[in-house]
Amino acid sequence: MKRFFAGLALMCGLAASAIGQAATDPFPPIDQKFFTATTPSVDTVNAFLKAQWGFDPARVWKVMAVQSTAAAGISKVTVFVTDNTPNAKVQSFSFFTTPDGNHAIVDGAGIIPFGAKPFEATRKMMEERVNGAAHGAASKDLLLVEFADMQCPHCKTAQDTMKQIAADFPQARIVYQSYPLVNIHPSAFQAAAYGVCVQKAKNDAFFVFAQDVFDHQEALTAEGTTGVLSNAVTKAGLDPAAIAACSTTAATKAAVDSSVKLAEDAQVEQTPTLVVNGRLITITEVPYESLKKMIEFQAAAK
Repeated sequence: MKRFFAGLALMCGLAASAIGQAATDPFPPIDQKFFTATTPSVDTVNAFLKAQWGFDPARVWKVMAVQSTAAAGISKVTVFVTDNTPNAKVQSFSFFTTPDGNHAIVDGAGIIPFGAKPFEATRKMMEERVNGAAHGAASKDLLLVEFADMQCPHCKTAQDTMKQIAADFPQARIVYQSYPLVNIHPSAFQAAAYGVCVQKAKNDAFFVFAQDVFDHQEALTAEGTTGVLSNAVTKAGLDPAAIAACSTTAATKAAVDSSVKLAEDAQVEQTPTLVVNGRLITITEVPYESLKKMIEFQAAAK
C-alpha cells in the first residue's frame, strides 16, 4: 500500500476515531521520558491522525512518544492503535516528522503532508488548478478530482464507483483530470489529447466520449486507437476530423502536460486516484462503504 494513511494499511481489524478513549483504556500509561522533542505537539499529532482516521469511529489510539533523533529537527512519533471491539489487539507504529513541521516520513508511503490540516495545501491546489471536464455542483465545497488514464484497466473498473459517488453526493463537484501513464500505456496520451478537445468543444460531451473509450479499451492498440477515439467522438455528437486536428496542436499537448504536472505536484502516484477535498484515495483499493465514509468525513471537515 503506497498511501499508508489512505485508510488501508491499518484497516484490517481496525477502524478510526479521535483520541477519545474506549470505555476501558486499552493502552498503557504515558511515560514522559519518551517525550524528548519539542515538536510536534501531541495535540498536532492527534489532529493529524484524526484527519487521517476520523472517518470511522471505531479506531482509538494514543500517542506514546515524541522523541528527538540524531538528525537535527527530525522527531520520531510512536502511536499505539486498536479498535474498540472486544479482544482487539493493540498495534504500534512510528513515523518521523521533518524540521519544517509540514511533512511526515512513513515507512511504505515515503514523505507525506503532516500537520493539523494535512490535506489543506492539496485542497487549495485542486481548487486553483483543476481544469478538466466537470459535472455535479458548481460549488467547490466538496471537490472530487479523479485522476485517470483511459488505457488503465483499473480506471475502467472505477467508472461504476464514480457513477455511484455522483449519485450519493449530488452536492459534489466532480472533475475528471487526465493523468496518462505513457510509460505503460502508449495510447493514453492520444486519448487524453482527444479528451481535451472534446471538453473544449462541449464539457458534457466529454463524459460520453470517455465512457465509450473505456467501453472499448481493449482496442486501444497501435492499429486501433485512432478508430476507437474517432468512434467515441462520434458517439459524443462531435466531428471526429475536427477533434483529431485539435488533438495534435501544441496547445492541446500543453494542456495534457499541465494536467500531468498537477498530478505530480499533488503526489498522485497511480491511477485511478480520487482527491477528496485534498485527500488522496486510491479508489480501487478501498471498499465502497469505506470510501463513502471518507468522502462524508472530508465533506464535514473544517
